[in-house]
Amino acid sequence: MTTTHRVLVAGMGNELLGDDGFGILAAQRCAQADLGADVTVVEAGIAGIGLVQDLMDRYDTVIVLDAVDRDGPPGSLHVLEITVPELSELDGDQRRALLADMHHTVPSKVLILARALGVLPGRSYLVGCQPMSVELGAGLSAPVAAALDAVVDQVRQLAARHHPTHASARAGAA
Repeated sequence: MTTTHRVLVAGMGNELLGDDGFGILAAQRCAQADLGADVTVVEAGIAGIGLVQDLMDRYDTVIVLDAVDRDGPPGSLHVLEITVPELSELDGDQRRALLADMHHTVPSKVLILARALGVLPGRSYLVGCQPMSVELGAGLSAPVAAALDAVVDQVRQLAARHHPTHASARAGAA
């Protein structure tokens, strides 16, 4: 019996805002790499509702690629497991802000909506890159562009982390 572990890799961001385009270009790199038959790569851009629709195809893991400011050196990568709150945990103002415009949104809002709709995968990760500049203008800064190759390796590791064949290989090595 073959067991699959479906992974959705979603590049988010805006290519017209410099380093904010990191997620889109990282998704393009991932789409060119051999990540396995169970990995689907999409360019979500700034269209949050589109990502929720993609998640309706039922995945086990979602990996979001995006620029993320964590006060690190430009181009540094951050791999985070995301804990997504229930919609009911948000107060009224937070819920209104969340649902005000789902067409142009940030990953956290998308994942909260996906959870509320029952389509959030069991595991959610963010592979974020520290931007140097998020200003009007196409193209990544040199340090952020240099991080693109490392993203493919990070995604490959995360996609394999919970794959049944990876888990059984770990168990056999123990």
